[in-house]
Amino acid sequence: MYFERLRLNDRVAVVTGGTQGIGLSISEALAEAGARVVALSNSPQQIDAATATLKGLGYEAYAHLLDVTDSRAVNDVADMIEKTYGPVDILVNNAGIAPATGGAEDVNDELFDVVIDVNLAGMFRCCRAFGRKMLSRRRGAIVNMGSISGVINNTPQDQSCYNISKAGVHHLTRCLAAEWAPDGIRVNCVAPTIIETPLTKSTLVNDPKMTKAWLNMTPMGRVGQPHEVASVVHFLASDASSLMTGAVVMADAGYTLW
Repeated sequence: MYFERLRLNDRVAVVTGGTQGIGLSISEALAEAGARVVALSNSPQQIDAATATLKGLGYEAYAHLLDVTDSRAVNDVADMIEKTYGPVDILVNNAGIAPATGGAEDVNDELFDVVIDVNLAGMFRCCRAFGRKMLSRRRGAIVNMGSISGVINNTPQDQSCYNISKAGVHHLTRCLAAEWAPDGIRVNCVAPTIIETPLTKSTLVNDPKMTKAWLNMTPMGRVGQPHEVASVVHFLASDASSLMTGAVVMADAGYTLW
């Protein structure tokens, strides 16, 4: 009975940023649990590679282009997915960027706007477009990708824009959870620590000083792996977490404890 609640058979799951790193692991996890997965990315190359990977594993999975900063494109893709693959039961908002920004005094408006537009406004657009459809059916689960950087001032790197965007994601999660709970929509968030992905690997390999600082601040003494985040997302997307909404789940190896 209990393990059956983790199954996602006959459900359609959309994963933005679902073609590499954490997002690809999420796509794999949801597909393995039985969902029909639609992974979205703004990279044609990643779409081709992810499609080959997911189908090579025997999963029912598809990939399409989406720029989350384009409101019309988000609405159009939401319509297309529902017409092509069926009503969306699960939305995972994983698309995001973490550019090196340096000190706040050196951040120009253009860079600030890009980070907020992708990480926060882009997530809002996706929640709005798919949320409307879920509300019409009075069911659905949304999982947003936050970060430890939305909870603490993650050091030693200076990344105020990113930190602000992720703090916004956490509060967006709570706001939507409160608004949509009466209509059967659950909205939760995962806040990971540093995860070994293509985005972080160069730092982990080439910057031993930064890596040592991260590990020294982590009680478990290690970075995370994409599948460890995907497991939490899978739980929040499934009926196993049916009592949870508005939660920001720390998957951080204890990073925020100190």
